[in-house]
Amino acid sequence: MTGNVVSRRYAKALFTIGAAKGEAEQKAYGKQLSELADSILAAPQALSFFKNPSFSAEEKKSVLNKMVEKASMDPMVRNFCDLLADKGRAEMLPAIASDYKVMMDAVTGVLTGELITVSDMDEERKAQIKARLEEQCGKKLELTFLADKAILGGIVLKIGDKVMDASLKAQLQILKENIKRGV
Repeated sequence: MTGNVVSRRYAKALFTIGAAKGEAEQKAYGKQLSELADSILAAPQALSFFKNPSFSAEEKKSVLNKMVEKASMDPMVRNFCDLLADKGRAEMLPAIASDYKVMMDAVTGVLTGELITVSDMDEERKAQIKARLEEQCGKKLELTFLADKAILGGIVLKIGDKVMDASLKAQLQILKENIKRGV
């Protein structure tokens, strides 16, 4: 999981409240939390504001409430944001949203990962690869496709905490180690 112990605890608290209210509410809280975190991350000055100890909890709560009102979020999310501001944890919203998403993905059986290739692929090819991987693992995947010329060729697939490195760079590194050992 991302973040730290504190962000996981706050995420778990909201997650548990959402679970008690139903799956639809739980998903809605996660979506709203994610939107709020995205808007904070999109404006670096907002994150700096929430991290700055010279602003009072009331000032931070006021700004956070305006953001929540603008996005017309659930009262529970508003109360949660007020709690974060009161406790001086408003800057942790992006980490809390990330932890909440991990918890939600675990419940819904969604795996998050990234596929790294040498060059960009078209959307059709991405969809084919994603469908094949979903078929193989039997779960829904949320894949991020990246291009990295440093791998020289092949692919690197990261899903959860597992990494399958079938890149040319990794194979050359293995060959180099074998030559050093005299194998």
